[in-house]
Amino acid sequence: MKPNDTQSRAMFARAAKVLPHGVSSNFRYWGDDETLVAARAKGASLWDLDGNRYIDYRLAFGPIILGHAHERVDASVRAALENGISFAMTNPYEVQVAEKITKLCPGVEMLRFTSSGTEATMHALRTARAFTGRQKVLKFEGHYHGMHDYLLWSTDGSPRNLGARNDPIPVAASSGIPRAIRDLIITLPFNDRELLERTLRQSWFDVAAIILEPIMGNCAAIEPQDEFLKFIRARCDEYGIVMIMDEVKTGFRVAKGGAQELFGVTADLATYAKALGNGYPVAAFGGRREIMSLIGKGVAHAGTYSANVVGMAAADAVLNILSTTDALQVVAARGRALQKGISDVLEAADLPFTISGHPSMFGIMFTGSTPREFRDWVNSDKHTYESIMTNLIRRGVMPDPDSREPWFLSAAHSEADVAETLNAFEEAVKETKQAH
Repeated sequence: MKPNDTQSRAMFARAAKVLPHGVSSNFRYWGDDETLVAARAKGASLWDLDGNRYIDYRLAFGPIILGHAHERVDASVRAALENGISFAMTNPYEVQVAEKITKLCPGVEMLRFTSSGTEATMHALRTARAFTGRQKVLKFEGHYHGMHDYLLWSTDGSPRNLGARNDPIPVAASSGIPRAIRDLIITLPFNDRELLERTLRQSWFDVAAIILEPIMGNCAAIEPQDEFLKFIRARCDEYGIVMIMDEVKTGFRVAKGGAQELFGVTADLATYAKALGNGYPVAAFGGRREIMSLIGKGVAHAGTYSANVVGMAAADAVLNILSTTDALQVVAARGRALQKGISDVLEAADLPFTISGHPSMFGIMFTGSTPREFRDWVNSDKHTYESIMTNLIRRGVMPDPDSREPWFLSAAHSEADVAETLNAFEEAVKETKQAH
């Protein structure tokens, strides 16, 4: 039975008159009759405008690492607000947070703050181009690096549009992106050493940077295989290419030092956002001092709201908590329990599936083989996934219905939340199988 959504529908009708599709981010739109309106959230729970409660595994697409409306983080922000927000000057919170990030994150010797992950990857790419004097960027199919024109390529689509696997075609993910930018993009499937090596031998002298998500945060959390990240690191060293690790989703989530710590690979530049602020808008990019020192010396970076006190005070509290508590261990423990329970249910239902990713952010695909790249996700059974997730949401458990989006865990998820989720998941799977 569908939960009551009378007030959500009325508010969405108002929203659709003044906001395209009734939302301020395309990813929030589920359809005219399905898009919900949030009223509040606390801990691991979210309530829509009609008072329906959901155990939240979207967590604002990943930022909520400690739980919604976390008292200690919010108290830090409230205290900071009393003295102003933006000054067009450096503030002490900014320095404190930068010091903590450089201490936690391998390879980050200097950094700059921005207000979003999109800005962070955009500025990191500009800095890499300035450092190398080269123009092109190599990215992997299905890896998402924000909403700017230089990197919004081959994030979606079918293999037919993407071209032959050994000779991919960069595909713009939006109208309005200048066609000329395609000449500055090289796209490749993830986890293919041979193809990457061959491509670099042919064109390394044009490539300023290789940018990647260490875990595919916009494609079912597909992981790097066969020490692929170390292979990229070695090729970047060999050819003088800047390695940019986009840790917008993995940073301060999969480990205190992010994926660089988890996989033991140090990039030249890294980008952060999401979990850094537990929902408050804050982001950063940083890396080797030699590269970052170009900023202000010919390389432009600015932002009116960069390092605003709200974001900085939140980040300061988040990093204090992550550094001094077992919060990330709790997140991982809940994730492992959830992964095991989901596996047990799907095995009992005799459905072919794989679970990929870290316990704190993992994906489920209905396929009989281990996914290595975006094209594997494209060929998975997305219809079954969406059907199960739709049934699950009706039962008060909310992952994203799009199988590209991982399940995110927070330190606020309890053992009881996991148990309730697994009970609902089992019922959702049964309903889906009966319907099909």
